[in-house]
Amino acid sequence: MSNAFVDFDRVYLAYDEEGGYAVEDISLSVREKEFIAIVGPSGCGKSTFMKLASGLRPPSKGTVLAEGREIAGPLKIVGMAFQNATLLPWRTTLDNVLLPLEIVQPFRANFKRDLEMYKERARGLLKTVGLDGYEDKFPWQLSGGMQQRASICRALVHEPKLLLLDEPFGALDAFTREELWCVLRDLWAQKQFTVVLVTHDLREATFLADTVYVMSKRPGRILVRKEVDLPRPRDLEVTYTDQFTSIVHELREHIGRIRKI
Repeated sequence: MSNAFVDFDRVYLAYDEEGGYAVEDISLSVREKEFIAIVGPSGCGKSTFMKLASGLRPPSKGTVLAEGREIAGPLKIVGMAFQNATLLPWRTTLDNVLLPLEIVQPFRANFKRDLEMYKERARGLLKTVGLDGYEDKFPWQLSGGMQQRASICRALVHEPKLLLLDEPFGALDAFTREELWCVLRDLWAQKQFTVVLVTHDLREATFLADTVYVMSKRPGRILVRKEVDLPRPRDLEVTYTDQFTSIVHELREHIGRIRKI
């Protein structure tokens, strides 16, 4: 795709010296500002895909491009959040959110000089996700949902062009999870970054994504590409509609067939 922001072209990644592959023959393109979700059975290579997209692992075969250039190492344009918030327990919420600005160039070089500006940026993000007033709290003083909100703010504070989310809401209860879907939806609409979401939750993928990719069992391959033609902006009421349920059932049928192979 000529206007692709991230482009995988026949990508393989070996996971052992005998030549076995974690993923094989992955070809897909992500447009700038697109929100995609990747679903599939456990161990299919979803998280491996994230490592390839971020530059943390080079492909064994094929090419991965970002902004038209082959990825040669960890990308600075990436923000990442995971299933566990992994906030540093000795740092306040605000200081945890500021962490990327302390370690990622070019922000690191100007951190002391621009600290107040960075703090205002971090406070603005925290306010957006409903953590206004919690800047000085430590992780142990926050609920799991609050910690994950802070983790997303940390992933976005350096204003990345690409946000990679690896099961970010998997450890949360259903109510909190749906609440954070809406937080992420609003952040994406406001900031207009590109998103790759890895999830086991088919409702989550359908609610958030423009396009859902279904991966096979290991070695992971892209078997299905499903465009989600639900109008935006989406609210939680859409999850009770026949159209939404039909998409979720279709994705579930694909994964059910994969598990029988």
